[in-house]
Amino acid sequence: MDEEALRGLLESVRRGEASVQEAIERLRRLPYESLGFATLDTHRALRKGFPEVVLAQGKTPGQVAEIASRLASDGPLLVTRASPEHYRAVREVLPDAVYHETARCITLGGPQAPPRPGVTVVSAGTADLPVAEEARIAAEMLGSRVTSLYDVGVAGVHRLLDRLDAFREANAVVAVAGMEGALPGLVAGLVSCPVIAVPTSVGYGANLGGLSALLTMLNACAPGLAVVNIDNGFGAGYLAGVINRMVWEAREGR
Repeated sequence: MDEEALRGLLESVRRGEASVQEAIERLRRLPYESLGFATLDTHRALRKGFPEVVLAQGKTPGQVAEIASRLASDGPLLVTRASPEHYRAVREVLPDAVYHETARCITLGGPQAPPRPGVTVVSAGTADLPVAEEARIAAEMLGSRVTSLYDVGVAGVHRLLDRLDAFREANAVVAVAGMEGALPGLVAGLVSCPVIAVPTSVGYGANLGGLSALLTMLNACAPGLAVVNIDNGFGAGYLAGVINRMVWEAREGR
């Protein structure tokens, strides 16, 4: 239950359209609900502005489906690192759920308000697409309209420099790169907004599963650059969405 839903519930009680007992039943699941194998944070949308996100990795399809069916009543649903098997199980209980194959995400619903521009997701190579797409979907679920620039890494830097207009209106940039991980530092030196760097595990042996890209990003000299964990497109996209939302709320005086 998010803030808007809670306000609507209280208004319906005030108008006499819902009884106090009905409201109590709706609120009974706050602040959490135990499923035995999982404890759902049903209060998160009130605290964070977005419901709990499900990490499917390590969970059985049945567990993911049960969690998703309970969380779907709290607002938009986002499941990350989901396999086709996870999706088939979720679709049995939530027929309108959508599977994003490249991003390995399941979504249902979305923001009620029109998306606000201000997030750009850029990736160094096509092999980085799963992580970049995970970031894009996370930012979109938080209410951002996302501009995507893919396969514009430093091996052909003219491809990036030719698209600098895509960064001018950005309030946050997610820069995804594997190999040596040089792209985020370059982007951070060209833009005024925060840049969120995502190292990926894409690369040859000395890439060390993304460790060398991570170290490059942590040691970047360009200011305004923050780094998330290896392959954590969700974390970067979520943070970019929060930044963009806060910028728009400040502009609107909220």
